[in-house]
Amino acid sequence: MAPARHPTGSEDRQGGSDEISGSTEPRFVAIGQIVHPHGLRGEVAVEVWTDFPERFAPLSVVYLGDAVSAERRQVVSVRWHKDRVLLAFQGCTDRTCADGLRGLLVQIPVEEAMPLPEGEYYPHQLVGLSAVGVDGEDLGHIVDVLFTKANEIYVVKGPRGELWLPAVADVVERIDLEERRVIVRLVPGLI
Repeated sequence: MAPARHPTGSEDRQGGSDEISGSTEPRFVAIGQIVHPHGLRGEVAVEVWTDFPERFAPLSVVYLGDAVSAERRQVVSVRWHKDRVLLAFQGCTDRTCADGLRGLLVQIPVEEAMPLPEGEYYPHQLVGLSAVGVDGEDLGHIVDVLFTKANEIYVVKGPRGELWLPAVADVVERIDLEERRVIVRLVPGLI
């Protein structure tokens, strides 16, 4: 089975896109989300979404925003506090400024995403792929990847409406990024 990488084990949780004009390809992947200000000097606490938390140490620039747009920010300090990373940005020197960043995604350019082991994918690689039954039936396209404690769910929209396909070996036969499709087995009780 070929899992997507999850928020507690990924470089990309909610897509973190900021699309290139005319393209649906994401420019950024989210590695965390600002949860609240920390202290009085402009630091923010970031919930870490990446399997590679060491990637925060050398950061000098990140992109803050949502899944649609992001703004470049210069990082002036990075340090750990419990299970969160604390970031300070150039020009953000007080708690009021830091509070204004609450909820924003901390993103990096997609080109800087860590390479994954063979058979593992980032959600942005899966969204848009055709879902095809093992019998050749067109099921539609993957429009989202949801994360649960048990497994990922591929949300597919197509002729049968919206299908939620668990990303488990019994259902997902093969993921082919070159052909831009996922071959799935519709097991009894699934739909």
